[in-house]
Amino acid sequence: MATAFVSALTPATAFSAPGASAAKDPLRQYAQQTPHWQRCGAGSPATFQCATLKVPLDYSDPGGKEIDIAVSRLKASSAKERRGVLLLNPGGPGGPGLDMPVDPNVNLPEEVKRQYDIIGFDPRGVGRSSPVSCDLTDDEENFERPYKAGTFAKDVEWARTVADKCRAKAGDTLRHLTTRNTARDMDVIRAVLGEEKLSYLGFSYGTYLGAVYTQMFPRRTERFVLDSATDPARFGRGVFQGMAEGTEPAFTRWSEWTARRHTTYGLGNTPAEVRRTFWDLIARADREPVVHDGKPLTGDDIRGERAMFFHVRNAARRVAELKQAAEGKEPAPSGIPRQDPAPVPPAPAPDIPSDNATASAWAVICADTRTSWPDDPEQYRRDAIRDKARYPLYGDVASNIKPCAFWKQGSEPATVVNNEVSALILQNEWDPQTPLAVSQGMRRALHGSRMVTVAGGEGHGVFGTGSCADRSATVYLTTGRLPDRDLTCRAPTA
Repeated sequence: MATAFVSALTPATAFSAPGASAAKDPLRQYAQQTPHWQRCGAGSPATFQCATLKVPLDYSDPGGKEIDIAVSRLKASSAKERRGVLLLNPGGPGGPGLDMPVDPNVNLPEEVKRQYDIIGFDPRGVGRSSPVSCDLTDDEENFERPYKAGTFAKDVEWARTVADKCRAKAGDTLRHLTTRNTARDMDVIRAVLGEEKLSYLGFSYGTYLGAVYTQMFPRRTERFVLDSATDPARFGRGVFQGMAEGTEPAFTRWSEWTARRHTTYGLGNTPAEVRRTFWDLIARADREPVVHDGKPLTGDDIRGERAMFFHVRNAARRVAELKQAAEGKEPAPSGIPRQDPAPVPPAPAPDIPSDNATASAWAVICADTRTSWPDDPEQYRRDAIRDKARYPLYGDVASNIKPCAFWKQGSEPATVVNNEVSALILQNEWDPQTPLAVSQGMRRALHGSRMVTVAGGEGHGVFGTGSCADRSATVYLTTGRLPDRDLTCRAPTA
């Protein structure tokens, strides 16, 4: 990307003053769009409106191909108190955010909804924003592939096939599906909405997207809440490896918690006994799959549920159920409530490709960080063997080969996040997707930020769950005041 163009997108000059000609400012045509707001759907509230904006596929060629960005808004409930817009992103990458303003799982306080127009959007390539597809089969969408010497060649072929199919189907579009370009799209949204600055609430990958925006547009950044943060220095392959690293202390904590409740779960009187019970179950399931609720599960299948260990009670129930199933003792013993089945995510709308979430996720991860992925398959083999020894639950899955090994380079290098912009980071101590040590990397990158850690907090996602962090986030969004220092508060005892 040309240096001159990059400088044209810096905050001081992005979308120049009225009167600038299109020749001098080719991006101005996008900033001056008039959105045609309409009710989002017959089943949605009448106040929930949607529009479609145009942005360039390639910001270095503003007069070239355009793509759609689907945007939604729920106006501030108090015109008198309104202070701006709050843009939301659910994470992913590949997560659609168009419906977030009315999603019942996004529990924004009334004080926040009085002051802000709540804005949702589907990032480029996702959902209703010019969605991409790779025509992947269900098996090709599955990336949970534990390393085994006998299947590694098939894993390499899978990774190559996914990359080849995406390249054949999506062509040159893929290299422009980057976090930096999505951040530029966010700034177009800000400009179209007539706002000088943008406030933002992002979850998971959305914290990385928000951090990249603060780096690219620091003067356009106002109040940014980054919930369940990833480490910007490790985005890419490090995201998977961070999950493996964080699972081991969670497993240790679970074994200690469960040993104290042996009379309830029957998994062992000591942490060592609990761990042995679990690994015996894995070995047994590898010899002969354990049939539970009609579904055969191998040891690798059970290891793939590693996120359960961040919720100690759920994990104890689940492992007790599987142990009983392996021993042919169904239903679960009295005193152990049966584990509710995991919720089934809704199917994509008929006009959105079924593999869109997977295709767009690989597009962003690989295009952003292609240089961090080794080219040599043997490097993945060595890393998987090493990390299986270090992190037995998930290390081999995390470090095994992925499609990024065969991806083409993105349109520009990834962003180095290192700035003084203020932001508030929220984090549960026991988060399966962005473990605490990972989120602390975000705190180090954003020197003007503050971090609120919920000690004992379980799960991925903090704001709106009723934890002790809600107050800090609400005060920051409504007054602009960050805590004086990083805070740690305790989760309520179950």
